[in-house]
Amino acid sequence: MPNEVILYTNPQSRGRIARWMLEEVGAPYHVEVLDYDGSMKTPAYLKINPMGKVPAIVYCDQVVTEGAAICAYLAEAFPQAELAPRPAERASYYRWLFFAAGPLEAAIIDYKTFGVEPDAQKQVMVGYGSYETVLDNLAAWLGAHTFITGERFTAADVYVGAQINWGLQFGTIEKRAEFTAYAERVTDRDAYRRAMAKDDALVETA
Repeated sequence: MPNEVILYTNPQSRGRIARWMLEEVGAPYHVEVLDYDGSMKTPAYLKINPMGKVPAIVYCDQVVTEGAAICAYLAEAFPQAELAPRPAERASYYRWLFFAAGPLEAAIIDYKTFGVEPDAQKQVMVGYGSYETVLDNLAAWLGAHTFITGERFTAADVYVGAQINWGLQFGTIEKRAEFTAYAERVTDRDAYRRAMAKDDALVETA
């Protein structure tokens, strides 16, 4: 199909974020499922993403990688979905979109996956400071806002929501009331349910 989005993914990866976003914008898309030990490292795929990781999308001969970038790009490429920020929403939209992609993910990987917690002296060197500081700041924002930019769901909620929901499920984010309530709000959407059902089906047939 002309101008169809190609999604390179694995159902057990961050590719679920990209699929959720594609379902939100209603874009026609085709899925290429890659495996970690083989097709992600082939010369053909490395031309698309030299990191050899998923997700990646190709649309109109343009390549986009990284979950947050894919969400932001698709929101602009398909404006009819109205998931890009309005002028008054841009500050909080970009702030928390990149907060989740940077400090939040880095803190989770260091503290929960690798068991590394910087001491007070080293906290000045890392962008997130400490795991607790990251969670405290994010919880404070979500406790005061229905969605990332206020009362309207945007592409930032796809990415931030996916990170929080994933963290709650796997125990890498504390089950604070602000996080659980926000996760319930953002996942109570038809696009989310469609995306998860499609990826769950791929896992079952793998």
